[in-house]
Amino acid sequence: MNELLSQIQQCTQCKEQLPFAPKPVVQAHTDSKIIIIGQAPGLKVQNSGIPWDDQSGNELRRWLNVTKEQFYNPELFALIPMGFCYPGRGKSGDLPPRPECAPLWHQKLLETITNPQLILLIGQYAQKYYLGNKLKPTLTDTVKAYSEFLPHYLPLVHPSPRNKIWQKKNPWFEQEIVPQLQVITGKVMQCRD
Repeated sequence: MNELLSQIQQCTQCKEQLPFAPKPVVQAHTDSKIIIIGQAPGLKVQNSGIPWDDQSGNELRRWLNVTKEQFYNPELFALIPMGFCYPGRGKSGDLPPRPECAPLWHQKLLETITNPQLILLIGQYAQKYYLGNKLKPTLTDTVKAYSEFLPHYLPLVHPSPRNKIWQKKNPWFEQEIVPQLQVITGKVMQCRD
């Protein structure tokens, strides 16, 4: 795993399309129990080099009911984005994750993680890539149908502050899915202890 992570961190595959020098952000261990597949680092994460080191990460940790120490323990959580570097800014927010990363690195990472208990698919890019033709017509429909994808996958909306409006329109997410996510995460944590 260390050799693979080193290869990823030295990747320059799409440097010509990035606004800054490549700085891939990833966390994984052969013993990672929960794999979180997100979108791409934002500018704050690009600068810190720490995955989910922003408001979205705070909200995700709240949903999971875990501490920062637990979250940043690679034996518990693999943090694998669809795009490993900050893609730049568009008219209405960050650009989509670069399409080169997932085909280049995901399979290698997933083959190296020996016994994952759950893969969280955060946002439309991860869900489209991993669920393929099982994807529902909208992200809301996919997240609402989460139980169809268990025990392997659990699709989630992105925990970005920009999605607070979505969460207010869809109170079932906080009432039903977040508690389920906390139960599953708690069981995985207990199995490790």
